[in-house]
Amino acid sequence: MPKLSKKGQDLPSSPIRKLVVHADEAKSRGIEVLHLNIGQPDIQAPKEAMEIVKDHDFNLLPYGSSQGSLSYRAQLCQYYQHHDISIKPDDIIVTTGASEALSFTLNVICDAGDEIIIPEPFYANYNGFAAASSVEVVPVVSHFENQFELPPIEKLKENINDKTRAIMICNPSNPTGYLYTEEEVKSLIDLAVENDIFIIVDEVYREFIYTEKPHYSVLKSEKASQYAVMIDSVSKRYSLCGARVGCMISKNKALMATALKFAHLRLSPPALALMASEAAISAPSSYLEGVKKEYEKRKDVTIAALKKIQGVEVSNPMGAFYCIAKLPVDSAEDFSKFLLTDFEDRGQTVMFAPAAGFYSSSELGKDQVRLAFVLESNKLKRAAKILEKALIAYNNL
Repeated sequence: MPKLSKKGQDLPSSPIRKLVVHADEAKSRGIEVLHLNIGQPDIQAPKEAMEIVKDHDFNLLPYGSSQGSLSYRAQLCQYYQHHDISIKPDDIIVTTGASEALSFTLNVICDAGDEIIIPEPFYANYNGFAAASSVEVVPVVSHFENQFELPPIEKLKENINDKTRAIMICNPSNPTGYLYTEEEVKSLIDLAVENDIFIIVDEVYREFIYTEKPHYSVLKSEKASQYAVMIDSVSKRYSLCGARVGCMISKNKALMATALKFAHLRLSPPALALMASEAAISAPSSYLEGVKKEYEKRKDVTIAALKKIQGVEVSNPMGAFYCIAKLPVDSAEDFSKFLLTDFEDRGQTVMFAPAAGFYSSSELGKDQVRLAFVLESNKLKRAAKILEKALIAYNNL
């Protein structure tokens, strides 16, 4: 047999999707699976975006600009200005989802064997993007007991060496829902500038904040202008996950000129999806206001229901639409599989994402799952009841 690459064989499996085969088997047996494993919103996208998809009369879809259409980038600038973030269209490269933006960024700033520091737990695919770019992830642990707040700066600082190229966070966080404060973001900026490395901030969930504290974007800092890369996407904000439209933004012209070379290699972002995304951004502000209220309601329902289950502890998310729950089991992955292969209640079961996959340190997160509160409230309540019954059945085996 021809030899496969070590990189490909070592690429970590997605904890969000690795149990899909068991979910599919459960569905084939007629069981309804309530999906809390993946951040797939069930809220309708803005009608403006859907009208573009439904009503177009194009004869063809030609290549567009590798950087993304100027009209879309200008529209993004207006959106960010609404958040007191001042950027220009040339500071933006439109990408195929935030995933490609992260891939471009890592390939631009890192060579093989270089390192990036990330507080863990973190979005599981960061491990995959890093591995695909031959980059090493250096994790610094944040703890369930203090809501996954930023680890002490000294802990991050002691991991910086000649191979370190960046510090990366997701704000607010997937998977924990933690919202980094302005002071915490500024302390990371200070650390990056002091050590002449980049700071990468994934701000995909910026609109979904459930506290009085405002979101502080890394792009608001003048000090960080040559060090900061912001990653963003329309996927979660406008229920356009399948559009695969994201962007990377930086005021560092050399970085962006290099990233554009990677953008040239993939020719252009998806044209029709770009039009839908531009239309979504132009939707009335009432759309996002309504979405945020709905997710806040779902968060409250989820946390209240989980707290009623004996032995379950849950973090209180300040943003995004995820939380981490500690379960009274030794292996949350085995339990999550059990839910799909050996348990159902009135024809239903639940799918979670085992949280160990959101840690880079192999010994952490084994009794935790990530939940995405992306279903309507009655389904979330039902999922919690199924979880309660399943824990009893599992622990009585």
